[in-house]
Amino acid sequence: MDFTIIAYAIPFLLTGAKTTLLISVFGVGLGLPFGILVALARTSRNRLVCKAADAYCAVFRGTPMLVQIFVIYYGLGQVGFLRANPVIWWLIGDGLHAAILAVLLNTGAYTAEIFRTAFLSLPRGLIEAAEACGMSPWIILRRIKFPLALRQALPSYSSEVAIIVKESSLASTIAVLEITGWAKRLMSETFAIMDIFIITSAFYLTLNVVGLTALKLLERQLWFERRLTRTKPTSPCPS
Repeated sequence: MDFTIIAYAIPFLLTGAKTTLLISVFGVGLGLPFGILVALARTSRNRLVCKAADAYCAVFRGTPMLVQIFVIYYGLGQVGFLRANPVIWWLIGDGLHAAILAVLLNTGAYTAEIFRTAFLSLPRGLIEAAEACGMSPWIILRRIKFPLALRQALPSYSSEVAIIVKESSLASTIAVLEITGWAKRLMSETFAIMDIFIITSAFYLTLNVVGLTALKLLERQLWFERRLTRTKPTSPCPS
């Protein structure tokens, strides 16, 4: 490897890493609660809400994210009334905003499937016991369903976080200068394709290792709290 090229490339890739991190943070920070809401909609007793959520997940899980980015940035941008709406145009008219929106919608569909499975795997008797104690649906969700579903979904969701970081590289296809965008520019300038690819891979690997380690620590903390809760005497019904 040419260390001169490495020294030249690293500052640019660090700039791109900030954009990659921004896309990933918004994808996780907004995609997680959005996906949980969609998962709740998919388990709803309202058939219309359930079918609409199922259709959304089918579309975004069944089509490539690259196509989704192109449709949002290039396709929707050709619709006149969308261009005239300042809020919508702010979302789809800028490459970075369009990439974040695409990542959000894509990960929301996969997150919904992860949490839907977790919600459906909860013991039915536990929910019925909570209902018999007079708990409202909101309290059951907050105190029983969500904590238990989060513990079960977290290992699978960790993989989704890694996918979000890697799929953020597709933003380079709409001229967003994240890590891959800068890597393409550097390769065209230096022609050191292998060197740039190796450095770029190291950047993505570092981001994923940090993110997955944080989620692993969170997972351990949740299971530790669960063990502590089991050792404490509790009343079956809230006072």
